[in-house]
Amino acid sequence: MAENTGALKGLRVVELGQLLAGPFCGQLLGDMGADVIKVEPPGAGDPFRVWGMGDEKVVWEVLARNKQSVSCNLRVPEGQALVRKLIATADVLVENFKPGTLEKWGLGPDVLHADNPGLIIARMSGYGQTGPYSDRAGFGGIGEAMGGWRYIVGDPDRPPARMGVSIGDTLCATYGAMGVLAALHHREKTGQGQVVDTALYEAVLQVMEGLVPEYVHNGFIRERSGSILPGIAPSNVYQCSDGVYMIGANNDQIFKRLAKAMGRPELGDDPRYSTHIARGERQTELDDLINAWTRTLTIDEVDALMIEHSIPAGRVYRAPDMLVDPHFQAREAIIEVETERFGPLKMQNAFPKLSATPSGVRRPAPSKVGQHNAEIYGGVLGLSAAELDGLKAAGVI
Repeated sequence: MAENTGALKGLRVVELGQLLAGPFCGQLLGDMGADVIKVEPPGAGDPFRVWGMGDEKVVWEVLARNKQSVSCNLRVPEGQALVRKLIATADVLVENFKPGTLEKWGLGPDVLHADNPGLIIARMSGYGQTGPYSDRAGFGGIGEAMGGWRYIVGDPDRPPARMGVSIGDTLCATYGAMGVLAALHHREKTGQGQVVDTALYEAVLQVMEGLVPEYVHNGFIRERSGSILPGIAPSNVYQCSDGVYMIGANNDQIFKRLAKAMGRPELGDDPRYSTHIARGERQTELDDLINAWTRTLTIDEVDALMIEHSIPAGRVYRAPDMLVDPHFQAREAIIEVETERFGPLKMQNAFPKLSATPSGVRRPAPSKVGQHNAEIYGGVLGLSAAELDGLKAAGVI
């Protein structure tokens, strides 16, 4: 295992739940140095072990890195008692069950804080722990729909679309991790733990910019607009002779530089395009004009001009483009991890970058459910080999 230099070194996190929101929160904390103990159902374990694209499912190798796996049947009293003992040793509990589930198992915050007053409990759910919808089931896509994301994504003449990743889950998890860090700061001063309550739909709502106040104050409802943001121009993906290229010149001075790069400097002072408002009013016209120019050039040619004239722009990358890009390589944005199931595997590095306490990938994802039962239940809780054998025979672990 690689050296732990992370800011959260020495912090113990117990991760309950499955699929994405809770486990991604655990991944973020683990990448920053926390010791994450993932509790999985005996047998099949977390369903995310077999999710992903392609013949061999490798997304688990990202989501479960820096974690140890223990198995525990939380639906039986013996399993509930076992995990309660484990949580009593932890600094943070991460869970993403339907609200009320932990309470039903005798593991609600009141019980856990009685055992461990400093415990921080990060709870991720569709609608939050309170309110009239709190007992409803909720996945990331539902949070995206309720939070306003889905309605504005896609082309205006088609139904709402989605992103190619589960953004609602990862946003909820990211805000959950942010809440954990704030709660740790509070605990450092007071010794007091607390509950961090993050709802999928509210996490999405947080990144909706002016969607609500624009409606309240102006009566304006944002609609689907395809590849553009209405009134923000030029900012779009343009067609070159050999592919597509993104240009964002939606600033008066930057647009003047783009006009010069295009060999048409007069456009920068043309009243039809010289101001933010004017360009927004002629957005389609301006995009057509730029497209007519980019179509005559290769991506490399446009890219060189954008760099020369200091215009925010870039290629539209897929995974193979990222793997060969020198900037990705220089910043080690993608690293190679020696996994237990697939050998060397490239994946995104830990993020963000901290100068004094760098995050990182110290251990690969556990390949087996309950792989660290002996180490955790034995080493941390002091259970004997005979006790572990008995729990396994009873279907508890």
